[in-house]
Amino acid sequence: MLDGFKIGVVIPCYRVGGLIKDVIDGIPDYVDVIVAVDDASPDATFETLESINRPQLRIVRHKANLGVGGAVVSGMREALKHDLDILVKLDGDGQMDPAMMIELIRPVAEGRCEYAKGNRFLHGQELRAMPPARLLGNIALTFLTKLSSGYWHLFDPQNGYLAVSVPSLRLLNLERLARRRYFFENEMLIQLNVFEGRALDVPFPARYGDEVSSLRIGTILLYFPWFLFRGFLSRLYHRYVLRDFSIIIPLYLAGFCLFGWGFVFGAVTWIEALKTNIPTPTGTIMLSVLPLILGLQMLLQGLMIDILQTPRAGYPLKRTPARTSPEKPPPPEGCLGP
Repeated sequence: MLDGFKIGVVIPCYRVGGLIKDVIDGIPDYVDVIVAVDDASPDATFETLESINRPQLRIVRHKANLGVGGAVVSGMREALKHDLDILVKLDGDGQMDPAMMIELIRPVAEGRCEYAKGNRFLHGQELRAMPPARLLGNIALTFLTKLSSGYWHLFDPQNGYLAVSVPSLRLLNLERLARRRYFFENEMLIQLNVFEGRALDVPFPARYGDEVSSLRIGTILLYFPWFLFRGFLSRLYHRYVLRDFSIIIPLYLAGFCLFGWGFVFGAVTWIEALKTNIPTPTGTIMLSVLPLILGLQMLLQGLMIDILQTPRAGYPLKRTPARTSPEKPPPPEGCLGP
């Protein structure tokens, strides 16, 4: 327990038999529950977990591999049985320093935010140790994740070192998180934004040793953009239509229609002019240019309003642990529909 808050840690484990013991041994004593999930790892991960003598440790074992998202969700479900206030997600490959989790827990416990995550891009010197392919992949995904999640002030979206308040966690659809595998951090942000949860970046150094990452850039490029686009549409619908209708929706709809019409009509007209070698009339050109300009302006206006409505961390305000709070209990898990 830390300052009256019960702390839990979830560790997804896959092919970390030689690393997981050092990770768990490094977890501070103030952590009340440690849930390690063996995601059907083919090495000695489960045997290593069983050999660790730590009373806080709970082991969950999958018969089939469910991916990182599935492993994290299994761990979260087990951790939520233990009346916790704050839950930390920590990888089992040694890339995340367990001693630094206090930096994530503190802003959540102080009431500054509901979700705190690491950001390796704020440490320039240690950042040089990040593999170039992974560095480029993170940069490429950052803008798409900002657009999809609505958290325009966050960076390093694939950083899985995070802490979340348990009342906020109970609002999320965990089943949806489980289906997203490596996309689950992004999906958490998308769902959290719907409930206007405040998120915060915490500077963390990048640590890379002998561990082997199963995250492949090619895989990311294949399915992440599609998931991010679906997440963007889902966030707009749930936050700005179902929960509170906003001018953002008409701006985006009209902007997409006008911009799309101007682009398609202009492309067709341009191709026809090339074929016939006949100059296009000014009026016909304007039928393409005006919708393009108006549509782009509407899209940018909607984007600006969305940015201004980004939930941001506030000033420290000591919060009462959720388990002793006199407020009403949080809504049942999975309030956000699929």
